[in-house]
Amino acid sequence: MTPPRVLVIGAGAAGLMAARFAAAEGADVTVLEHTKDGGRKILISGGGRCNVLPGTFRPETYVTSSSANSLKRILRGWPLEEQRRFFEDELRIPLKHEPEFDKLFPVSDRARDVRDALVDAVHHAGGRFRFESTVADFGPGEDGGWWVETAGGARLECDRLIVATGGLSVAATGSDGRGLSIVTRLGHTRHPTHPALTPLLADPAVHAELAGVTLDVRLTAGTGKARRSWAGSFLFTHRGYSGPVVLNASHVVVRADPPSSVRLEASWVAESADVWEDRLVRGSGTVGSSLSATPLPERLARRLADEADVPWDRDLSQLRKDERRRLLDALTRYPLPVTGDEGYRKAEVTGGGVDLGEVDPESMESRIAPGLFLCGEILDAFGPIGGHNFLWAWTTGRAAGRGAARPPE
Repeated sequence: MTPPRVLVIGAGAAGLMAARFAAAEGADVTVLEHTKDGGRKILISGGGRCNVLPGTFRPETYVTSSSANSLKRILRGWPLEEQRRFFEDELRIPLKHEPEFDKLFPVSDRARDVRDALVDAVHHAGGRFRFESTVADFGPGEDGGWWVETAGGARLECDRLIVATGGLSVAATGSDGRGLSIVTRLGHTRHPTHPALTPLLADPAVHAELAGVTLDVRLTAGTGKARRSWAGSFLFTHRGYSGPVVLNASHVVVRADPPSSVRLEASWVAESADVWEDRLVRGSGTVGSSLSATPLPERLARRLADEADVPWDRDLSQLRKDERRRLLDALTRYPLPVTGDEGYRKAEVTGGGVDLGEVDPESMESRIAPGLFLCGEILDAFGPIGGHNFLWAWTTGRAAGRGAARPPE
């Protein structure tokens, strides 16, 4: 039986994984990639170290506007431990667990090792690359197959087409949203796209004097009664706020209209009101000495005391009830004004995309256009900081590759 001809558009994380598995299953695979070497997002991830996977699989942390059941079914397709074994045993990339943030990195701390291993795996399985090949359009052929036209005027035909063109974030890596526009034109439902995992802005930047201050916090964000909480590292910037906990919460602000309608509150050093109140009621010394004995950076601690109108040198035993209440609110329910976000320029991923119910959860084949397979960021799902979005790319890429390589029934 003649192996199916498979074209993969995009040599990012999902596309490389799809190409490797399609070729390993016996398909005749060609990868079309806009850049000269592929895997650009892999190279810049994790500060050049590449956070390959999370240390713990947490499906409940993913965000989608599609069916939650569809999301879970897709995520169950390739368990975390099997993915780790694939990287370590098949790709020969030993991984190390960094427990502080529960992340898996290559032992070499080199993102390039991950990208190169994936490219080599595609070559080794028999796949081919056509780098610096920009896709202008694609669509279904008359014989049940698919055609792809490049910006250079070339027309290619295939039996199965895998679209792994990414979203709109970090356009310098090669993804510009064109693939998403084309599949939408072909009849797929597209949930509104938006920057996700992006820093937040405050205009005026009322906390600019605290730029560079970082600490652990618990953030609560939402409008009305619809509120969620996240814990993690927080960073004041000259323009607003960043750090993993801000990035994870940012989609709530990005999707609100206006962004300022979101109430964003911080509980500093991620401790509860009960813990802070116990310090203020049972502690000794002054307000300043009590706050200085915590992980709270002094610049921030002084700012909070000043805003609460509580003297830094006031003895705790002399605190009035109203002063203690104001200080407690500043420590545990501090409002952070937000007016916008840094957009796709600094977003880690794209939120929104093709509805998950329109792909088969086991093969990633489109239910709208047979022979078309979708994977990675083009789909309507994203996870938090910490390797979860690579897990999504590896999972959906593998499923699409294996699905596209199946012999025709």
